[in-house]
Amino acid sequence: MLAKAEERKPKKGGGKKRRHAADDGKGEEKKMKGEDDNGKGQRDGGKKRLDALSVGYFRRVGERLSEGFEDNEEREIFVENVLSEVKGKAVLVAMDRTGSITLQRLLPLSSLEKVGEVLAELGGKSGLELQAVSCDRCGGHVVESAVRQMSRWTEASQDDPSAASEEEASCGVLEAQVLSLTQVVRDNIAEFIKHTHGSHVVRTLLHVLAGCVGPPRTESRPGAKERNVAPQLTDFEIPTSFWYELKHLTETLMENLNLSVTDAVASTVFQTMLTVCHRKRPKLCKQLIRSIMEYLTSRSAAPGVSPLLVFLKDQASSRLIETIIQQSHKSLLRDLYKNHLKGQLVDLALHPIANFPIQRLTAASAKYKLFVRLFDELVQGVEAILAAGHMGVIVQLAESCAESGEKQDELMQCLMHAFHCAEPGSRHVSCLPLFMSLLTYEVYYHSDTAEGSTQTQVPLSSICYHGSRLVQALARFKERSHLLSSLRTLSPADLLTLASDPAGSHVLQALVTTSSDKGRGKILKRMEGLFVQMACSRLGSRVLEAIWYSASVSQKQSIAQELVPSENQLRSDQFARHVWAKFALSHFVHRRAHWQEIQTGESKKRKLFSDILE
Repeated sequence: MLAKAEERKPKKGGGKKRRHAADDGKGEEKKMKGEDDNGKGQRDGGKKRLDALSVGYFRRVGERLSEGFEDNEEREIFVENVLSEVKGKAVLVAMDRTGSITLQRLLPLSSLEKVGEVLAELGGKSGLELQAVSCDRCGGHVVESAVRQMSRWTEASQDDPSAASEEEASCGVLEAQVLSLTQVVRDNIAEFIKHTHGSHVVRTLLHVLAGCVGPPRTESRPGAKERNVAPQLTDFEIPTSFWYELKHLTETLMENLNLSVTDAVASTVFQTMLTVCHRKRPKLCKQLIRSIMEYLTSRSAAPGVSPLLVFLKDQASSRLIETIIQQSHKSLLRDLYKNHLKGQLVDLALHPIANFPIQRLTAASAKYKLFVRLFDELVQGVEAILAAGHMGVIVQLAESCAESGEKQDELMQCLMHAFHCAEPGSRHVSCLPLFMSLLTYEVYYHSDTAEGSTQTQVPLSSICYHGSRLVQALARFKERSHLLSSLRTLSPADLLTLASDPAGSHVLQALVTTSSDKGRGKILKRMEGLFVQMACSRLGSRVLEAIWYSASVSQKQSIAQELVPSENQLRSDQFARHVWAKFALSHFVHRRAHWQEIQTGESKKRKLFSDILE
């Protein structure tokens, strides 16, 4: 059946249906329509579903797509044939798991006109069926995929100017369907934004109407960790109609603003609205933020208590406030602190939910004078925040100090006291292991007495993610003598552990690459004898490369001299062979003068660029 789909292109105006090898074609037609032998659709709990034969067909289509095609023409014929089979039963296909996955792969390969036709069929004669499909676990993905294809509407005309008018007409079909979907969403806005799957369609619609799309949404596997990283957005040109439609959709959303603070799913839609408007329609974004803040601050609360303190501690509304803080300008941040949060920062930083908006506020204020006021308040509760385990607040405080250049010495002293390594002075050199492990001196060194205890050698261990991030931030401080002194006291075994640890390797790289030539030389002296082992390590080899590119020519020569005697081992190792090639060690062995000339030239070039950037 798939071979036939590839062989011929269906003629316009009809043509016989392709028959399944197992029957005379009539049974296949019934199956594809979701009918049983009596002409009735197969149902699962009252819901029509595709039969096993059709599911098998779309599974084979998916397999054929994975195999690839010899040329674009062959692919186009195949896609058009499959879509002709979908015609008339698009809703059933879209709401089936296998059919949905196959359609999502087909739509990006289809012409925009065909995508528009699929979307039109999903909506039915009135377009109202789009709500049921959009709010279906499988159908919602298909609607999203179809809407996302609008990002391609100018591609053909850019590649071939003569095809501009034809492409514009083709795009008109899809544009009309996207506008039709927007109308359905606006008419049923509360149902859409509160629905788990429907809300994703609204969010995709907001992206497309604004002219920026991220990577396609995929269903996460059970037990898989979600990465809390904002997706990279790609901008594209939009039809004029979308410019106005986005404003209409945001107005409709604002009429249901109360849902953003009571419903976690609806809150994500409002967050998306602010994010895309901040990127593409900054003036509109300011208006939206102002309206949302007026609503939030006008709610009733206890006398003398800002209602924001309640919203900050709520799962749904706190996420919305985080987004508002990230998109806000200086005056709004200043007003937020002065009228609502002043004197409350430590209590909020200790709260399991409210500490996240405080992190966003600390980050957003780093480039303003407001940061100093936030710091002076938060620094009073550093030990309590550490005890609560809200390390994100401490890390962000350190990162904002590094970015702003303010309060760095105060934070370092505060941390030294918090980890019990400020007094006596002999404990200063143990700060690095303590910061990386987030353990106090007594716990890390198994000491019972707080004072007068003698430090015993403890192998480096318990390097944690937040500890690594904290030290990386501290490494950007102007004064980092405590960290470097502590690093130089580590044993060779500890340095190797640090270089090979997923979290520790970033720390070593940050400390070495940000040091002066003299300071780097002292650290490299301690690392002598470890370079071969580092080169043969997955993480260690990356650290070694970073050190190499920041090192002086004489330091590179010392590293190369240690690596060269182990040539056979390095060239046969899966990680070290890249080090051997990137460091041009063959040149070092056979053409030393030429190698030195190249390295000197590269060093001068890096210094020149560094001076320009500074």
